Amino acid sequence: MAVKIEKKIIRYKVEQPQPAENPIPAEPTPVEEKPEVMNENIERPDFLLGTTYKIKPPVSEHAFYITINDILLNEGTDHESRFPYEIFINSKSMEHFQWVIALTRVISAVFRKGGDIKFLLEELLSVHDPNGGYYKKGGVYVPSLVAEIGSVIEKHMKALGIIEADELSEAHRRMIAEKRAEYESRHKGDQDLAFPANATSCKKCNQKAVILMDGCQTCLNCGDSKCG
Repeated sequence: MAVKIEKKIIRYKVEQPQPAENPIPAEPTPVEEKPEVMNENIERPDFLLGTTYKIKPPVSEHAFYITINDILLNEGTDHESRFPYEIFINSKSMEHFQWVIALTRVISAVFRKGGDIKFLLEELLSVHDPNGGYYKKGGVYVPSLVAEIGSVIEKHMKALGIIEADELSEAHRRMIAEKRAEYESRHKGDQDLAFPANATSCKKCNQKAVILMDGCQTCLNCGDSKCG
């Protein structure tokens, strides 16, 4: 129903809604804390967890001891994890002293920077000694001492779960066994070796285990094949 205003409007007021007698306070929205990730602003704690690896390359008279110290992030929470923080390399061999010290400082700086550090492994593993690499125990080809240091870091990162371990599936293992049995049946009477004497190095696993089978280069260790 319309109401006709007969007088001039000289003032007005807006009625505000009245608050409830016993208002229910709103529950605060829980703020989910993001887990801490490795970054260069994290200060070094007084205590770090360390692991030491020993390598004895034939290019050096003395062994190398590689120690990688890890920092514990988000301790006591569901997001607790270990991440490499620094690396030290010690040896009686003084001929490599300068570049080893420089390498450890650069690697440690990359560790503390955080983020995806897998590129570091790719760079280290791709270093080739101009004088030629060497084979370590098990027939694994190592292109250089730097590459072997990289393989130690890779092993450590796999142990921490930072990168996935390259485990072969059951079907893949079965295929490798069949390939090797086929090769051995063709070469009965040959000298009993871990891998054939004429095998070449595999670019994927670095084992000297690649042979020519059915017109295709096939690795008897990891199963890698150019023919798929």
